[in-house]
This record gives sequence, structure tokens and C-alpha cells, in this order.
Amino acid sequence: MPTAIVTGASRGLGAATADALAARGFDLVVDARDRAALTAAAHRWTDAASVRVVPGDVSDPNHRRDLMAAATTTGRLDVLINNASTLGPSPRPPLREASVAALRRVLEVNVLAPLALIQASLEPLAAASGAVVNVTSDVATDAVAGWGGYATSKAALEHLTAVLAVEEPAVDVYTVDPGDLRTAMHQAAFPDEDISDRPEPQTAVPALLAVIDRRPPSGRYRVDDLLTATGGAA
Repeated sequence: MPTAIVTGASRGLGAATADALAARGFDLVVDARDRAALTAAAHRWTDAASVRVVPGDVSDPNHRRDLMAAATTTGRLDVLINNASTLGPSPRPPLREASVAALRRVLEVNVLAPLALIQASLEPLAAASGAVVNVTSDVATDAVAGWGGYATSKAALEHLTAVLAVEEPAVDVYTVDPGDLRTAMHQAAFPDEDISDRPEPQTAVPALLAVIDRRPPSGRYRVDDLLTATGGAA
């Protein structure tokens, strides 16, 4: 059976993506910082797939080793989805007031941890002609006040992904921008706003599946564009 690692799988886009992959018969290796939420989410998948639950923080090298050890027990790795992310402080400060320590934490989680997981998984991914999907954001390409720290991390992740696509032709490497979704992180970014008008995370999943299934050229893709191109279906 194909195997996927999905980070940040306890809720939001990560959980919705794991739902869809389990329904397709993927073996899953999932992580999140919230052990209880991750365990609860995993109960939805066990009837349809083999699930290895590895709670922890992707910025912790020991946790990443545990995650990769769980993945290698399946004998193959087809997809790595780097979805785990951190917003940083909320309310979001302007850069002139940004804490360097807080920004360091954002970069550790959003850039360095995905890179470390990619480095650890390249060999099995290449053996399976697999794919890396790094979840990004529209603020990676747009200059928006108050988003300096998070945007910097996602811009770095996008450039890192582009370079990997050149260096590692045996693996398909993507960044996917889901746009605004109704998630806990998005609510934290706008603590005083009603975000109920944003789409639910599962609406973006067909676009991620389209990338995994159809394997367009490595690069950056927007969910809205992918849904338009596929008629809203994977």
C-alpha cells in the first residue's frame, strides 16, 4: 500500500488531507503537537488504513527520528506532506516590534523542520518515485503588514522547495497555497474577527490530491487554480 507522512494532522487541512488519503487506502504516519487531538483524529482513519500516530513537535530532532522510524516500517514512502506550521505571536506584531526569539521559533517549525524531514525521506521517496508537498501561504509572495515573520518563513520554504526541485529530479517537489481557510491558525491570526465566511479545510483537499495523483511539474501551485483546472475534483 502507498504510505504518506502528514504533519500537523490533528485538525484543519492536515486532518482533512489525512481523511482523504485514508479513504484512498494510504497507510498513514501522522503527527501533531496535541496528543489528545491527534489520537482522536486518528480514530477516523483506522478502519480504512494502517495508521501510525507519532505525537510531537516537528522542530524536535528526536521526534523527527521517531516519525521517520514509523514511516520506514511500512517498507515504502510515497508522499511527505509538510503541513505543520506555527503562526508566531498573536496579535501579529509589525517587524519593528518582532521578537527575534519568536521569529527563530517560526523559522525552526516552518522552514528548518520541513527541510530536515525532506532530507531524511529523500531516499525512500526517490525509490517510490514519490512526492513532497509543502503547504505555503499567499503571504509568502505578498507584502502584508503584520505578517512579516510568518511570511518570511513561508517565502523561505518556497525558495527552498524550488531549489530542491532542481537538485532532486527523482522526487516531485511542490508548494501548495491553500488560500484562506477556516482553521484554528487563521482564527489566531484574526483573533477579533468572525472567519466563518472562509472555506472549510476539506474544500482544498481535492487540489492537493490532484497534485499527488497527476504529478504536474515540480513548482508552486494555488489551490484555486488547481480546482479550476480540475473542475473541483481530484
